[in-house]
Amino acid sequence: MEVIKEQSVFSDVEKKEIFNINLEDAKGLLMRGLKFFVGEDARWAPEYDEIVEWLTDNKHKGLLCYGKCGRGKSLICEKIMPNIFRYYLRKNLIKFDGYEINDKRQLLRECDCAILIDDFGVEDVGKIYGETHNVFEEVISLAEKRNQMLLLTTNLTLDEICEKYGERTLDRLRYLTRPVLFTGESFRK
Repeated sequence: MEVIKEQSVFSDVEKKEIFNINLEDAKGLLMRGLKFFVGEDARWAPEYDEIVEWLTDNKHKGLLCYGKCGRGKSLICEKIMPNIFRYYLRKNLIKFDGYEINDKRQLLRECDCAILIDDFGVEDVGKIYGETHNVFEEVISLAEKRNQMLLLTTNLTLDEICEKYGERTLDRLRYLTRPVLFTGESFRK
């Protein structure tokens, strides 16, 4: 009688996860970034503690900063995070503005590194050869398939995200990212 060795049907499949972030002095790095870009008047908001927790252990998830205007979402994600990614994580973070994602659809589809979309929710529905496309929904769907790191900012609430993009997209965002709510008065003067 011949003994058949059991071979996993999944042996040829690569299991991929969003890369993990574990920075030791995350609070110090974030504060240095704030002071560099804002100056000595930089203020610490309570929600920044959640950003520090994410930088200390992101649990293989991206970051979704949402909520009130003028609380530092774009400053942190657009200015500070690319430097942290480049110098401390040795990773590329490609930035797109929400209003331009329809024009950058192909580039977003081909991008295999971490993606930052600043201020999503301001874009219109895209048209390609007369056919309507929601590029943001496409990006989120592709990111889930690729297990791609996403950093996202928006002034929309979670309910408004659900209303604009649907429950499926919101569910994917919750799976792919750590949502951080920004509340309080604007720091802009």
